[in-house]
Amino acid sequence: MAMRTLTRYLGREVLVSTLVIFGGLLMLFAFFDVIYELRDVGQGSYGIGNALTYVALHLPARAYELFPVSALIGTLFAISQLVGNSEYTVMRVSGASPRQIGWAVVRVGIPLALATFLAGEFIAPPAERLAQTLRASARGDASSVVAQQFDSGFWFKQDLTFVNVRSVLADLSIVGVRIYEFDDDLRLTRVRRAESGRFLQPGRWQLSNVRITEIAGDGARQTTVPESVWETVLRPTILTVYQVSPERLELGTLWDNIRVLSDNAQRTSRFEIAFWQKIFYPGAVIVMMVLAMPFAHFQRRSGGIGVRIFTGTMLGLAFFLLGRLFSHLGVINDWPPLFAAAFPIIVFVAIGVGLMWWIERR
Repeated sequence: MAMRTLTRYLGREVLVSTLVIFGGLLMLFAFFDVIYELRDVGQGSYGIGNALTYVALHLPARAYELFPVSALIGTLFAISQLVGNSEYTVMRVSGASPRQIGWAVVRVGIPLALATFLAGEFIAPPAERLAQTLRASARGDASSVVAQQFDSGFWFKQDLTFVNVRSVLADLSIVGVRIYEFDDDLRLTRVRRAESGRFLQPGRWQLSNVRITEIAGDGARQTTVPESVWETVLRPTILTVYQVSPERLELGTLWDNIRVLSDNAQRTSRFEIAFWQKIFYPGAVIVMMVLAMPFAHFQRRSGGIGVRIFTGTMLGLAFFLLGRLFSHLGVINDWPPLFAAAFPIIVFVAIGVGLMWWIERR
């Protein structure tokens, strides 16, 4: 009973500290986001209210990013306070083993990791898309362009058909569509140019003001129709990469992009790395909390609370930067996506295990 009380007390202290640190970091980053958005106030109908709405809708994505770092700093702060007040020493003298103390921390980390997954999968992506849509609409008119992949627009390949979309709009309709169709001998047989297009249902888009050029051995013939149905595997979920970066998309949307690009022999590295990162990232919350445990064993002469908190902040920053670095290196060097996504977490797990082993050997 006494041991259960001690572990429950430790878990409560860690949870409270983590939530306080998380709230502070979230407000700090929200403040920076507001300052950044103020530079665009006045463009079109984009006012201070729109800027605050955009920042509010952006908060779930910020929360998703900050959970692991908050868990690390919060756990470090809580345990450092216990060490400073000699409470941790009393726990150890009372018979609490490092394994029991570690489980008390992990038990707090599991619901936080689950909350991280839910925020990143169900809350942040739709909120981010809505934020980008409202921002684009307020800064311009209804046809504000969200993004373009290249100077010539977005290119898409399906079987022997190549598609160029000049612009993707805020409502995920498309503008400036050109469809090039080839035969089995790779000879151009038909070109369709449409002013715009909108999604009807899976597999079908409606094109407006379409000019069709049929190319045959005896010449070319051109016709114009006001509307035409285009059958394709392209779906709005594929176009969401223009509003939200792959790292902030849902697993289902990432899988759609991977499948379509793979079926058309195009590179999928960035989406595969983002897919695996979405799976592993919630576990980083628990890894960061466990990583904080070895610091509780250091004596006060090894450094005060401030030193430990600073160390934890640097570790959290290193984890964030290492994850970004390997994400980009994985795309550039075409590394296995699973390796590029998992390696930063494996490194920090190894650091935590190594520190605990070194402390137990002392």
